[in-house]
This record gives sequence, C-alpha cells and structure tokens, in this order.
Amino acid sequence: MSSTFGDKIKISVFGESHGGGIGVVIDGLPAGEKIDLQRVNAQMARRAPGRDKTATPRKESDLPKIISGMLGDTLTGAPLCAVIENTNTRSSDYGNLLTTPRPGHSDYAAFVKYGGNNDIRGGGHFSGRLTAPIVFAGAVCRQILEKKGIKIAAHIQSIGGVCDDKFGSVNVDDDLVDRLSNSSFSLINPDVEQAMRDEVESARLALDSVGGVIECAVTGVKAGFGEPMFDGVEGVIAKAVFGIPAVKGVEFGAGFEAAKMRGSQNNDPFRYVDGEVVTETNNCGGILGGITDGMPIIFRAAIKPTPSIAQKQNTVDLQKGENAELEIKGRHDPCIVPRAVPVIEAAAAIAVVNLIDN
Repeated sequence: MSSTFGDKIKISVFGESHGGGIGVVIDGLPAGEKIDLQRVNAQMARRAPGRDKTATPRKESDLPKIISGMLGDTLTGAPLCAVIENTNTRSSDYGNLLTTPRPGHSDYAAFVKYGGNNDIRGGGHFSGRLTAPIVFAGAVCRQILEKKGIKIAAHIQSIGGVCDDKFGSVNVDDDLVDRLSNSSFSLINPDVEQAMRDEVESARLALDSVGGVIECAVTGVKAGFGEPMFDGVEGVIAKAVFGIPAVKGVEFGAGFEAAKMRGSQNNDPFRYVDGEVVTETNNCGGILGGITDGMPIIFRAAIKPTPSIAQKQNTVDLQKGENAELEIKGRHDPCIVPRAVPVIEAAAAIAVVNLIDN
C-alpha cells in the first residue's frame, strides 16, 4: 500500500479502523518550531465522530499520543510520530462484508488486489477513520505555514441541493478564514445550516446518505511556487486531496465552468495595486502554468455519499459465486461532508507546505 505523501515534508499514515490504533509519521519537519497542541486537538475535534447528528454515532476521543519528534511544545527535528487509539469498535458488524462487498466501497477492489487478506472491519485501511492522522499532520503543517503568513480555510459549499455562498475569488477575508477554520459546521452563510441539516436528516430517515461539495481557500502564498507539467500546484494539491476517501472530483478556480466561457471571460486581467501585481478576477484559482500567481488558491472537492447505507442493496457472494442481497449493519455517517471540511484543510496544508521552500 502507498500511504506516503510529500518530498520535503513526508507523511506516512498507518493503521486500520478497528485495529489497535491509527497514526502518522511526519519526516522533514524543521527543528525548533513550536507547536500548540491545544490548537491541534481543536482540529482533531472538528473531525471526530459521534459529536453531531449528521455523523456516525461511533464516539472516539481522537486525542493523539506523541511518540517521538517533540520535546515539550517544540519539534526536535526527528520524525514526529503520533498514535490515535481505537476504542469504540464493533467488528462483528462487518463479518459478512469480506465475501459480500458493499456497493460503492473499496471492499471488492481490495479483495481482488490483496487476495482477500485485507482487513474488512470498519473498512480497514480504506476507512474514513484514517483521515484522523491526516488532520493531525495538517494541523501541525498549518501552524508552520501560518508563521509564513499562509492561512487555510474551507467550508461546506453544498450538501445535496442546498448551497452556501462561495468565497470571494480575489479577496478572502482573514476574519472569515479564522472563523471557518475553527467551526464544526463551517459555512460562510450560517442561515443555510438548518436547510443542510434537514437534507441530511431526510437522507437518514430514508436509510440513505447524501454527498456534497467542499470549497477551500489558501491565502498568503506568494507568486512563483510550483513547477510546470507534472509537479504543478494543482497536481500536488489534488494528489493530497484525492488521498481522502470519498473525494471523487477536484476543480480549481472556475473549474469546469471555464469550459463554458470564452477566453475574454476566463482570462484574469493583471493590474498593479500598491506596487504589486494582482488580477482583477481569479478564474485560474491562483495558479497559472502550475505556478502560483500570488492570488488566493481556490479549489473545490466533490464528496460522494457514504456508500454504507441501511437500505438493502444488490451485490455478489464471492464465496458462492452468485448474486446476493446485502444489508449493512454498523454505525455510519448519513453525510460525511461536515466532518470532511477539516480533512480537506489538512490535505491542503500538507500539500502547500511541500510546495513552499523550507
């Protein structure tokens, strides 16, 4: 399995959903940097399960235990290793899934690739639970980035057919960034929260699930970072974001809407403001030729509905070699979008810290 990301600051995620624990090793962090673990734990709490009706009732504290790499509140330069204990598991709920794979989940593909040796309990290494170590790594990286003037925030752009406002593509207010990055249900327009919750509840009552879109902004990145072609900024960020289970699409700036425009509409005119080059619009999402142009990096990630739903579904019985019907047990999110917001922010932080020269 390839569960490692980065070339300057490398993260390696380990563990399974129902194993003894999950965690991450972060290599390449600068010695001497002070990390506020209370702020790290606040990000972990935003993602943690069992704290909101839109999420799974499985409750985990998700408090990381630092094994190495920190002395007090200071990075030592050694690999930073954190472990998060799994405590609230019900593995018996997953006993039938090795031979009757869930539609929409990794069960069948992993069964084929690993010869049936993959840990199916709770999704094993493919579980959304593995996003907790990503949030830890991202929370550390974002504190390093903030000291360079770089901030990251995301919000729920939509759940089902209910939409929030979008970021201003040219100016993203610092106060808004701070509010969103500390919210458990991150919205630019709080007035749409109840409609979104109603959308999730409707899916839950129908024994179903619902997906959505998360929009993320990275501010304070100066022009000139990134490489053309295969190491472009879009590619680096997208690789990190696609490492998150349930992400099925990523777009930057105007994204697919740019395909409907003419060049005169899509191009972002340049101008000087206080001696600095800026653009009047930001359809490119802060990236040109794979290189940052100094404007906010704006991207969106499409999150699919949770595949584990309570409705009966058609599948196959791999042991008997015949068609079958599956009824999934266990505790699952009717919508993972709210909990995925800090994960998207974390993936962005991990990607951007690798783009910025140390």
